[in-house]
Amino acid sequence: MASELQTKVSITNKFTNHFKGDYNTSTHCSRLNLELSPLGTASTPRFFFRRERRTDQHRWKSVSSRPGAALVLAAGQDSRLARAVLRVGPLATRAGGGLGRDELRACGSAKTLVAFFLCIQYFQHKDAYQAILDGVKGGAKEKRLAAQFIPKFFKHFPELADSAINAQLDLCEDEDVSIRRQAIKELPQFATGDNLPRVADILTQLLQSDDSAEFNLVNNALLSIFKMDAKGTLGGLFSQILQGEDIVRERAIKFLSTKLKTLPEEVMTKEVEDFILTESKKVLEDVTGEEFVLFMKILSGLKSLQTVSGRQQLVELVAEQADLEQTFNPSDPDCVDRLLQCTRQAVPLFSKNVHSTKFVTYFCEHVLPNLSSLSTPVEGLDIQLEVLKLLAEMSSFCGDMEKLESNLKKLFDKLLEYMPLPPEEAENGENAGNEEPKLQFSYVECLLYSFHQLGRKLPDFLTAKLNAEKLKDFKIRLQYFARGLQVYIRQLRLALQGKTGEALKTEENKIKVVALKITNNINVLIKDLFHIPPSYKSTVTLSWKPVQKADASQKRASEDTTSSSPPKKASAGPKRDARQIYNPPSGKYSSNLGSFSYEQRGGFRGGRGRGWGGRGNRSRGRIY
Repeated sequence: MASELQTKVSITNKFTNHFKGDYNTSTHCSRLNLELSPLGTASTPRFFFRRERRTDQHRWKSVSSRPGAALVLAAGQDSRLARAVLRVGPLATRAGGGLGRDELRACGSAKTLVAFFLCIQYFQHKDAYQAILDGVKGGAKEKRLAAQFIPKFFKHFPELADSAINAQLDLCEDEDVSIRRQAIKELPQFATGDNLPRVADILTQLLQSDDSAEFNLVNNALLSIFKMDAKGTLGGLFSQILQGEDIVRERAIKFLSTKLKTLPEEVMTKEVEDFILTESKKVLEDVTGEEFVLFMKILSGLKSLQTVSGRQQLVELVAEQADLEQTFNPSDPDCVDRLLQCTRQAVPLFSKNVHSTKFVTYFCEHVLPNLSSLSTPVEGLDIQLEVLKLLAEMSSFCGDMEKLESNLKKLFDKLLEYMPLPPEEAENGENAGNEEPKLQFSYVECLLYSFHQLGRKLPDFLTAKLNAEKLKDFKIRLQYFARGLQVYIRQLRLALQGKTGEALKTEENKIKVVALKITNNINVLIKDLFHIPPSYKSTVTLSWKPVQKADASQKRASEDTTSSSPPKKASAGPKRDARQIYNPPSGKYSSNLGSFSYEQRGGFRGGRGRGWGGRGNRSRGRIY
């Protein structure tokens, strides 16, 4: 029911006589609710009226014959009438404020008369509302009342909108925490029409509050206006993300990354999601590494980007951020870190329909030749292994490559570096060298898997593209590596034999489980390459990837199931490991563990090139 509209107006006895028994009986008029109100004092008696229903007509009955009267009118029973009468312009009164018969006749219909009363009410109450606005300058009690009444009557005084919002903002910054919380809680009531983006902008700035209760109130207020107008709310949020202080920007981005997914579909429409994508592209022109990861989380969660074309858009967006057209500088930690961060965000998007060709080509042409000289700002990170793992994951989804043979040659040469020749033997049958070569199984798994995946596209590479001497050398290396593999596999199986459940969860056994996965994978791939001609039909699950369930046919296939042959069963063990490296030197187990995570490892530093680093100074202070 519409809010009750009441007014008081002093009238003469002529008004009573003029309308007694002669009131308009139209449908709208019959819906009016005219009530008594005992106003006035003994010295200033008032004249009252009430509506009575008698058979088929409405009559006005005089309750008092004294001069002067007060009429209380309520249009709350008919919201359509209330809207209609508000459209009628104000009517002038005589200087004395009284109404004569001619003036009353000029009022015309009941709706016009109601409008007249409302105009009188408006101008009388405007001063009262202004007094409420001035209450923000008073004491604590006045401020508490103002915090409640300013938003309550805000919609009735549109020309005071700016003053009302500014007054409420003053209360949002009050020293009294209870006043601040009350003022913040009521802010959504100001989110009407053109004011909504401004309110969203204000609430976004208030996200910088360190008070947990206030912070939660701001979050709830933003969510409430999101449901009123999602696009308008996003306009306020992105305005602060682009121009606000760093703390506001950070919390606004986190709000989007955590809250958007909780909103119902009727709020997150296609138009709203398109707006998010458009505004996000503007933000991504100047972001830190952590911000980039959060925005990719936001965008990848949008329903409209779950399609093949949607994922392709995201891949192109990531490729643009990675700046794959720029010369790669392996000695620049920020350049390396940016490439890895972007590639991590792209990997989950690749599929048989969304190809990784651009990234794989870049890795083969620019990164692999400089693998040993890569630098990283992240302490303790095996940057070479991380690059090789990313390449292995992407290789399954590589499409047609322009320089396939050239890039496959680069990959093959890098593989040879990690597959040593057997040590030379002295005349007495012992090793001539002081040390046996180290077999770096984790590196070889990645390189061999990548070569196996790309080799499918050029199956005669080993037979037709290599000369006989190089092929012979490669098979000697494979054979030596395979002999070492068999020894380690037997040792690992023996060490894990009979162990189940909790026993496999110890740190030592976790290492052995991962090591067994790695060695088994390499063994399968080497067997394929020993075929004449070499075969590329076997499939393996990379040691750090979760095992794919057979009943997950509706999901996108993982990168290791591109072959038409059925997948082999993986060894028992935990579904996901911390991407451990097993690197046993010369027949001994090694506890040297490397870890890999898709999470952000430190921020992107340096200049503003492509925005990966400092974002420059932003405006400070309230910009409501």
